Amino acid sequence: MEQKRTKEEYRKWSQQQAPGTPKAKNLVMAFLVGGIICTIGQFILRALLNTGMAKEDAGSLTTLFMIFIGAFLTGLNVYDDIGRIGGAGAAIPVTGFANSIVSPAMEYKKEGYVMGVGARMFLIAGPVLVYGIFSSIIAGIVYYLVS
Repeated sequence: MEQKRTKEEYRKWSQQQAPGTPKAKNLVMAFLVGGIICTIGQFILRALLNTGMAKEDAGSLTTLFMIFIGAFLTGLNVYDDIGRIGGAGAAIPVTGFANSIVSPAMEYKKEGYVMGVGARMFLIAGPVLVYGIFSSIIAGIVYYLVS
């Protein structure tokens, strides 16, 4: 005769049966992958500064290079593997932001450029942009009122 489990008993049982998350490994890999991405960005910045470019211009151009690298690697289906290995270390830098825009655009390309690419491109990054812009407006107003 089968014993019926309550939802709470099943939840406890399934948590016990689920494999553990290798938190230490994930932490180290995120640190390493994020560090490698930032090192590449720093290398590009130093190379641009060595050409005599102004620091602000070099910083802006470095950001553009990193966005291009993230988008390019996403187009080659390489950035997903980097993200799988590095987790948050690959998602947090600006290359991860580029991935979050290019990946849905590639996925929905078959639905057309307007209803596919255009409508779905900001599926992941859209909320981040909205809250980022909203937060910066609030911070600007507070700064204006305080100073």
